[in-house]
Amino acid sequence: MNVGFQIPSQYSTEPAEEKFDVRAYVNFVWRHWILIASVTALAFLIALINLARTTPLYTATAQVLLELPPKNPMESVTDNRFSNYSFIENELAIIKSDPLLRRVVLKERLATVKEPENTEASRESQEALQDEAVRQAVNSLRGALAVSRSGQAQVLNISITSTDPARAAQLANAVANAYFVNQLDARFEAAKQASGWLSDRLVELRQQLRDSEEAVIKFRNEHGLARSGPTVALNEQQLADLNGKLIAARTDVAEKKTRVDFLAEVARGKKTLDSLPDTFQSADKVMETLRGKLADASQRQADLLARYNSRHPAVVNVEAEKQDIQRSIAAEMQRVIQTVNNEYALAQARLAAIEQAMREATGQGGLNYDDSVRLRELERTAAVNKSLFEDFLQKAKIAEEHSTFRPREARIIMPAQSGGQTFPNPQRVVMMALVLGLGLGVGGALAMEMLNLGFTSAKQLEELLGIPVLASVNKMEKSKLQKDGTSFPVPFYQIHYPLSVFSESIRTLRGGILMADVDRPPRIIQVTSTVPGEGKSTIAVSLAISAASAGQKVILIDADLRHPTTSRLFGIEQKQGLVDLLTGAVAMDDVIAFKSEHLGIMPAGSKSLNPPDLLGSERMKTLIAEVKKSFDYVVIDTPPVGPVIDAVIMAGLADKTIFVVRWASTPRDRIQTAVQKISVQKRVGGIVLNFVVQSRAKKYGSEGYASREYAKYYSE
Repeated sequence: MNVGFQIPSQYSTEPAEEKFDVRAYVNFVWRHWILIASVTALAFLIALINLARTTPLYTATAQVLLELPPKNPMESVTDNRFSNYSFIENELAIIKSDPLLRRVVLKERLATVKEPENTEASRESQEALQDEAVRQAVNSLRGALAVSRSGQAQVLNISITSTDPARAAQLANAVANAYFVNQLDARFEAAKQASGWLSDRLVELRQQLRDSEEAVIKFRNEHGLARSGPTVALNEQQLADLNGKLIAARTDVAEKKTRVDFLAEVARGKKTLDSLPDTFQSADKVMETLRGKLADASQRQADLLARYNSRHPAVVNVEAEKQDIQRSIAAEMQRVIQTVNNEYALAQARLAAIEQAMREATGQGGLNYDDSVRLRELERTAAVNKSLFEDFLQKAKIAEEHSTFRPREARIIMPAQSGGQTFPNPQRVVMMALVLGLGLGVGGALAMEMLNLGFTSAKQLEELLGIPVLASVNKMEKSKLQKDGTSFPVPFYQIHYPLSVFSESIRTLRGGILMADVDRPPRIIQVTSTVPGEGKSTIAVSLAISAASAGQKVILIDADLRHPTTSRLFGIEQKQGLVDLLTGAVAMDDVIAFKSEHLGIMPAGSKSLNPPDLLGSERMKTLIAEVKKSFDYVVIDTPPVGPVIDAVIMAGLADKTIFVVRWASTPRDRIQTAVQKISVQKRVGGIVLNFVVQSRAKKYGSEGYASREYAKYYSE
């Protein structure tokens, strides 16, 4: 057992760093390797039994390539079906469809019909039996069929799984061939239907074209238009330019009309010059200048009125100046109105000229506007019907050719061969069994670790409680607690074997207590535990004996007034002691039994009905002060914290409290609760991990390895 001194975490000068500790995992496996290996072996055995009992299945796969056919002249857009995910899914669904699988079932004769017992059965009943057999065969084939896409390629994998490898390959090829034939049939039927529909549509379009042309001729005859085309030989570009000029002229007339209407509103007084648009102002610099002068004069008038009355000469002059500017603005407004009216008249004349040119160019010179619009509408309708008829006529001829032959859109690129065994996969099953068994074994081991409520290493204690572990004490075997045929208690082991592991553990504990407060070394040490049976009295007596052996004057006080184990250990449980001293029955010198020159024992004394009151009394405080003056080291054995409050009371009188924890036994939550009860003002100096089982502890950490490595330094 590693009994090397550990510096408390609160005195550590280096920050703690969390590192990946491989040894922790190795120790975990070491502790539970039998369970893990057993579960893994069981899973492996079950896998072998299942492999022996399972009927092997074989899978054969045929690959079909979906080819993009040559561009169809009937289609004006690019065929992008292969880039569409839904198209591939549709093809997969077709392969699994009942009609296609039914074709395979009938061709391969997969449907088995039982002979009816009654030979006189009707034909309908036999057909029903046949249909039922085919339906069952289709479902069985679908269950053995698997269709998937090969990556991102336009390749479909058609797989059949069967107990016969040759049969699996035969059926996979049959499904692939059925899909290929189904594609040809579907394309042929689609082409025939398209051709028939186009033929019917051509009849309608031909009549529609005839009606629209007759409507144009009739309209021209009614209005005296001799020819159906333009009277001037203009091409389409020239007509488009002329039409653009017509649109621009109409826009200009509308804009000029807006200006005329606005100025008319201003002239009638319905709108003011302030609402004059910026386009008028920017076009007429004179108006802009006059408005600026008017604003300046208004500003000067306001400034003068602030100092003088309205009859002051300067104010009168400014008013006259404003009136002159306003008359100039009115005159300028009349000029602007006249200019805008002239521009509007000029725009109207330009529009009329362009409209006349357009009518002459289209042969509509004698028509009014409404008739011209009607004629153009009839001509456009006739032109559209003619273009539609010619397009459908071309597509009808192409569809007629495609109805006799359609290029293939799918071909088999790899026929199915007799496949290998795919189920069960022995290698995969064995690997899965090993992984599953290993996982279950590790899970079971983790569950056992979680069910272990006690502490098994110093690291666990320090991480949970934040309190250093000062020493680990091995569990002593009874065979070692004797010398020359005479047995002795555990604390006296260090007297007989001062160089033993146990003795070094107690010395390490004493050193740890000293380092708990270097500036003020603790002298009054309380030893307690969480529950009874953790060996706190053994540790208290051993600590006192170790300090006395070092030459210190030590007193050991048995403050466990309910179960005075320390007093019984020295055979003085019937003598007067602490209770008698606190009740005033005896003096302190009368109750101290010296076992050596440096070790004195104060037994518990008489029974008490109220130990907490005695331990918390002023006499107890006085007693502690007196023994502190007379002794170098005071060790107080108190009851466990869990069942009674005595230890909590005594914690306030001691310099430091040492907690004794039984290895792998005391529940962690109870230890944590007990420490919290007395951990006020850092009273807890450290923890002693007691009753450590060496053979098991070495599987939890480095303590076991250290004990083996340093065994030559100890003498048992």
